[in-house]
Amino acid sequence: MIVKVLMYDDNAAIRLSLEVLMQAEPEFELMAIMPNAETVLADIDTFRPDVVLMDIDMPVVNGVEAVRTIHRQYPSLPVIMLTVFDDNDNIFNAICAGAAGYLLKRAVAEEIHGAIRMVLAGGAPMTGSVARKVLHMVPAAKNTAQENTSLSSRETRILQLLVNGYSYKMIAAEEGISIDTVRFHIKKIYEKLQVHSATEAVSKAYKDKLI
Repeated sequence: MIVKVLMYDDNAAIRLSLEVLMQAEPEFELMAIMPNAETVLADIDTFRPDVVLMDIDMPVVNGVEAVRTIHRQYPSLPVIMLTVFDDNDNIFNAICAGAAGYLLKRAVAEEIHGAIRMVLAGGAPMTGSVARKVLHMVPAAKNTAQENTSLSSRETRILQLLVNGYSYKMIAAEEGISIDTVRFHIKKIYEKLQVHSATEAVSKAYKDKLI
């Protein structure tokens, strides 16, 4: 079976090296390498990839936003982040957005082929140093959530759906409530978090690890 791969990276040298790596394994077919993710949904519709490899730091639309868009429209399509960033914020944001794996570019040559196979088998491939950071995040996030008693369980679930990029209509369907009830809960979330928009609420959720 041929695995169709779609890549996004704005660095020409990286694009070339990734192309060579993909061509080295006959089981992988590189459909395209795009310099940014502005047309990501149209690209997926055109190329129908089995897996997407995504850079984080790109112009126009960054990788985290692109992953969120993909996950909202194609929730079963695995996306592996390929990046030079190994800081907690980028890792956390990418995983929350729906990334299925996270590889550092310095390890791509050794790990990329196995990572693609792993993610298609249902795994979550990560460079070792990233995996250690994720393990350290789990208890920290759990403790923060336990300490945060301001949001109700319903409000916390709705905030999580906002982070995942859900619209009010999608939240209403997911929670089995009306859109007016969604608006009421989101208004209460804004008041409790002291924010004024969904973007600010999502940003605060990431920053304060509220979900």
